[in-house]
This record gives sequence, structure tokens and C-alpha cells, in this order.
Amino acid sequence: MADQFLYVSVFLSIACLLAIYAWKNSRSPIFNFPLIGMLPAILFHVEQIHDKCTEVFAKCPRRTFRIHGPWFANMDMLATVDPENVHYIMTGNFQNFPKGPIFKEIFDVLGDGIFNADYVSWKEQRKLTRFLITHQRFYRFMAKTSRRKIETGLVPVLEMICRENRVVDLQDLFQRFSFDTTCILVTGYDPGCLSVDFPDVPFSRAMDDAEETIFMRHVVPECVWKLMRWVGIGGERKLSEAWKVLDSVINGYIAMKREEMRKRGGDAIEVEGDDGSDLLTCYMNSGDEDRVPGLRCDDDMFLRDTILNLMIAGRDTTSSALTWFMWLVSTNLEVEEKIRDELKLSISSDENWRIFGIDEVKNLVYLHGAICEALRLYPPVPFQHKEPLQADILPSGHFVDPKMKVLFSLYAMGRMESIWGKDCLKFKPERWITKGGSIKHEPSYKFLAFNAGPRTCLGKEVALTQMKAVAATLIHNYRVRVAEGHRVMPNCSIILYMKNGLKVRVANRWSCE
Repeated sequence: MADQFLYVSVFLSIACLLAIYAWKNSRSPIFNFPLIGMLPAILFHVEQIHDKCTEVFAKCPRRTFRIHGPWFANMDMLATVDPENVHYIMTGNFQNFPKGPIFKEIFDVLGDGIFNADYVSWKEQRKLTRFLITHQRFYRFMAKTSRRKIETGLVPVLEMICRENRVVDLQDLFQRFSFDTTCILVTGYDPGCLSVDFPDVPFSRAMDDAEETIFMRHVVPECVWKLMRWVGIGGERKLSEAWKVLDSVINGYIAMKREEMRKRGGDAIEVEGDDGSDLLTCYMNSGDEDRVPGLRCDDDMFLRDTILNLMIAGRDTTSSALTWFMWLVSTNLEVEEKIRDELKLSISSDENWRIFGIDEVKNLVYLHGAICEALRLYPPVPFQHKEPLQADILPSGHFVDPKMKVLFSLYAMGRMESIWGKDCLKFKPERWITKGGSIKHEPSYKFLAFNAGPRTCLGKEVALTQMKAVAATLIHNYRVRVAEGHRVMPNCSIILYMKNGLKVRVANRWSCE
């Protein structure tokens, strides 16, 4: 009898403790379990993580909340979409919020490239990269490359699809287009990923595998993925194999470029005529006038890290943005017609078929607004995190210490009524146009698609002009419609792609009329 009473007492005590714990957690946006924290809820919602985060942020005061991980996993972080916090972290107290060693370890495949770099290394790399990307010889090369790849790569594939009246994955086409153009712009070599036979390209597949594993490193405890890496199983094994492919291909490009330079006469600076030159050539040929102290631009490891960082930046962001943009336009026909009307005004009235160059579309206001609106709702990089060097208090009043990561969701920021108004979920290009008909610029801490503060994306203008040229050519010449029954939803990766691709039917507008 006494034993039974003891068991009942213990059971009731545990039940009371759990009830008290549950009551405390009723005020928390995500249930916080004893010992294991919020990890079960995160794993349960991982397939809808972006929309779940949006839902949680909308309920939180100051759009900020604390995420508790398992007590042993070092996963505690502060999540925020408060523009004041973002501005403070990205600009106001930028020096106290570097990428940090944890970020570099998670993204270890990127080496010491500009995405992982902090402090002096980051400043030196950014200074040289800005000089090369904004140089006229690179702009000429980009203009030529973009038009040629649209004309000889994208259009022939689209024409074949129209003739065969088949369903195609537009996301796959954009990935192939972006991969080819980025590879040409960065290395000078065309991998030929975009062609009518849809070849398998190991380099591109290796980048996909690496990104998938990096995302999972954000979700599972650090000790778990490190154990998987040590044992060589699961996603970590896939990353290891992808790493070897990336190194092999990139080192091959570097070796070919060195051989080209040797044949041209060693280290002599040679600007490749009026067509400009690729970034690898520019890096290897950087002379005294543009060389940055502390950078060894002739070092193979530096070149490897630089190429991979630029490849991921160029391929993934552009193709992701174009995919979501075309889905939004094809499902909002009034927007599609307004873009076509703007394009008609930019060309002669008797002209139908047209491939647009980057200089022809860079000043189109409505097209610019539509692309920015797509980036607001579906930012290619949906989240990012920082680590404070020293303890700090954010404008929202939340305390952060060096053991805590600070995470902000760009996806959720674009869907906050407190930031964008009651119509925040509506695709509305007019949001980006002033009453006078010019482009409206939003502060970067509110519209974070191209980052903010000192780390603002160096390739912003390159990406925008290339997207405009592709979008204009596609919308002006073709009618794109989502295939019946196709379900669109975001995937789980560090890049916001569509989980099931974008299956569409394409028709040539001029052959149909």
C-alpha cells in the first residue's frame, strides 16, 4: 500500500511539473521541451520551415524570439525579423557581428573565400572583387556572354519544347542557364549544361549536394553532423564526394587558364579585345595598380576558393529568383500584360520577335519592380545568421552573448504586415514605383535580398541586369503557363528553390498569332 502511494505521489509530482512547464510554454511560439528544447518542433516542421517561421514571427512582440536547442547541442539562438535589429546588426554595430568561426565551419567547403571571410581578409577580397566586377572590361564580357547564351542556349531549348508541345521544368532550365553563364563569367569556360539534350554535369550536381548538406547542418545538432562527418555517412558522405568533384573541376579550370597565360607570354596583362575578359583571367592578371596587399592572387587555393564562392553566388541566386519570378508572372496575368506593354514601348512598333540585351532593359521601371517584388516574397537566400563577438543588447531590448547565434529570416521579413502593410502577401510590382513613375528604393534593412550594410552584394547589378534580359526575352516571345496539377512549394536548402521544380508548358507567341 505504501509503495502504491509512493508511485502515485511521484506520478502526480511529475504531472504537476509538466503542467507548470506546459503553462509557461503556452506563451512561447514553439513548445520548448525539457532537455531537448525546440528541436522536435523544428524537425517536425522542417519541410515547411519558412512558412512556419513566418507564422511564429507574426505572433511575437518585436518580431523576435529565442530558439532553444538541446542542452548539449549549442543550438540556442535569437531569431528576429525586426528591421531595427537587422539594421543594427548589419550596419550600426557591424564590427560586433562577423560571420564567425561557426559559420565558417558549417560552410567549410567554401574555404577562405569572401563568403566565409571576416575582418582584414574580407576587406581585401571585397576591395579587389569590387574593382574587377565594376570594371568596363568585365561589363563588356557580361553583356556579350548573357546575350550569346540566351540566343544560342536558352532560345533553342525553348523552341524545341514549343515544337514538341511538352512539359518542361523551367527551374532546371534556369539553373542550367545560370550555371553556364556564371561559369563563363567566372572562369571563361562554357560547361555546356544548357542544351537540347539536357546533359548531366557533375560540377553542377556537386554544388547541389553540397548545399543540401549545409542546410541540414543548420537543423541537426552540431555534435550529430560532426559525428556523421567523422564516420562518413549520410549527407556528410555526399558532401565529401561533392567536395572532391568541385576541387577536381575547379583545379582543372585553373590549370587550363595557366596554360593559356603561358602561351600568351607568362604574366603579361592581356585585355581580351573589346569583348572584355572573365574574372579568373582578371584575378590572375591583376597588376600593381589593382593588386591588394595581403592577397596572393596567383595562389591556387585562393583561386579555388574564389571561383567556388563566385560560382555559388552567381548560379543559385539568379536561377532561384528567375524561377519564382516566372511563376508569379505566369499566375498573375495582369502583371504579365503590363510587362509586355512596357517592352513594346522600348522597341519599334513593327518588331515582333526580339532578344533583349542588358543595355535595353536596365531602365525598364515596371519590369524592375516585378523582379524586386519576386525577390521580396521569395529571396534566393531565405535566412542568414551572425555571431556577436561581445555581449550586446539589440534595439528590441533582447540580450545576446558570444555563445548565441542571431538568425534572421529574409523569407519571413517579406511577409510581415508590420513591415510591408496589409497587402504584404500580394504580388504587387507597383510597390516599387513612385507616384512620378520612377523606381522606388527601399532601405536594405527592410529589403534584404541583396544583403545590407558593408556586406551588400557586389553582384547586385550584374544579377538584376541578367535577370531582366532573360525575363524580357521570355515574356515578350513566349507564353508560359504552369502545368495542370503541378504543386509549387519551397524546398529545404540554403537556396530557396522549388521542391518539385516548376513544370510548365511554353508556346511561341508569334507562331500562335
